[in-house]
Amino acid sequence: MHFGEFDLFTWVILPLMIFCARIIDVSIGTIRIVFISRGNKLVAPILGFFEVLIWLIAVSQILQNLHNAACYVAFAGGFATGNYVGMVIEQKLAFGLQVVRVIVRNNADKLVERLKRDGYGVTHVDGQGSTGPVKVIFTLIQRKKLAAVQAIIHRYHPKAFYTVEDVQMASEAILPLAAPATSRMYWQMFKMDRKRK
Repeated sequence: MHFGEFDLFTWVILPLMIFCARIIDVSIGTIRIVFISRGNKLVAPILGFFEVLIWLIAVSQILQNLHNAACYVAFAGGFATGNYVGMVIEQKLAFGLQVVRVIVRNNADKLVERLKRDGYGVTHVDGQGSTGPVKVIFTLIQRKKLAAVQAIIHRYHPKAFYTVEDVQMASEAILPLAAPATSRMYWQMFKMDRKRK
C-alpha cells in the first residue's frame, strides 16, 4: 500500500510487526529463564520453542529489508521493551517458593500463632544477636503470598529484621489451604517435575 510516495507497509506496519514480535519473544525468554532457574524441565523447552520461532520470523524480515532503518530501530526497541514487559509478567505470575527469615528481639508468640493460623508452616528457634537474645522465625511461602506475610510481620513487629530468599527446591511444604486453584496446580507441577530428576 502506498500513500503518495510513502510506503505505509514498509515504514510503519512492518517495523511495528517486528517491534511486537520482539516484545513477545523477549518476554517469553525472560519467563523461560525463570523456569530454568526453578529447575522446571517441562515448561522451559516449550517456551524456548516459541521464543526462537518468533525470533526467526523477526530476523527474517530484517534480512529482507536491510535498507530499512525503521526495522532496525523497531528490532532494538522491541528487545528493550520486551525485557521490561517480561519482568512485569514474571512479577505478576510470581512462580516459585521463597523462604522468609524473621529476627525479632521481643516476644514472637503472637506472630508465630498468626502465621500458623493463616496456614503457613513455621519453624522458630532461639538465637543470640549482637545486642542480646533474639527469636529467629522461618517460613516457606509461595512468592505471590510475600506481600501478605510482610503485612503480618509489620503488624506484630514493625521493626523486625527479615530477609527473603528464592528456593529452587523443597521436598515438602506447608502452604495455606486457602491458596487459589492455580497456585495448588503449580505446586503439584513443581513437585512432579522435581521427582522426574
